[in-house]
Order: sequence, then structure tokens, then C-alpha cells
Amino acid sequence: MTNHQVYLGLGSNLGERKELIEKAIALIGERIGTVTRQSSLIETEPWGFESSHKFLNGVILCETALTPREVLKGTQQIERELGRKKKTTLNYKDRPIDIDILLYDDLKVDEPDLKIPHPLMNQRDFVMIPLKEINTNL
Repeated sequence: MTNHQVYLGLGSNLGERKELIEKAIALIGERIGTVTRQSSLIETEPWGFESSHKFLNGVILCETALTPREVLKGTQQIERELGRKKKTTLNYKDRPIDIDILLYDDLKVDEPDLKIPHPLMNQRDFVMIPLKEINTNL
């Protein structure tokens, strides 16, 4: 069983943000793979839309035997269980939890619903700051 390294970005700006992120990380550990690194959580302004609710954001590194598609399906299921409504790519809005695949080994995927590396991560301090905290080589 080959282990792959997948970096996941997590964010929440509704409800008990820290608790939701901790629950998501626990479920990722149960269903996706072993969480080997975890960044600090940082509070940030919403990106791409206006809201009075600030986000908590962080990044984890997970060792997984799952394919990128299986990771996507698993993280989307966790989002739904934690109260996330259907993801929309056209508009951003408040949400209890968001889990994005940032990197998966050195793989490049360009499919309509799955893009790796995450196409906007370099524009987002709320991704890059925690990502660099747990991987100084980036």
C-alpha cells in the first residue's frame, strides 16, 4: 500500500469554527489517512466575498493510500456531515467548513471538479502562511 502525501486546507466562518475544524481533522484521520502535520489556525477576512464572519484557517498534511478522487469524495462527505451545503464554484459564501485539496504528491490534475495543485492557493495568504508553517520547502 503506497502512501501519498496530501496537503489539505481547512476553513470555517460559521458556528464553532475551531471545534468544526477539529472535528473535520479527526474525521480525515479516520477516513482519509494519518494526519502527520498540522499548522496553527489563523483568523482571516473572507476572500472573494463580503461577510461579517471571519474565518479560521489551517492546513494539514495527511498520509493516504486513497486516490485524489477518493480524497475528494471523502472530504466532501465530511463537509456535508459537518453542515456544509453544496459547494459552488461560481460564488463564495459563509460556510461551517471547507476542505480543499491543495497538493497531492507532485501530481497535477486538471478536471472540471478536481484541480491539483489548487489553482488559487498562491493568491491566498490564509493558505500559504499555514502551508509554509508545516512545509518550509514550499
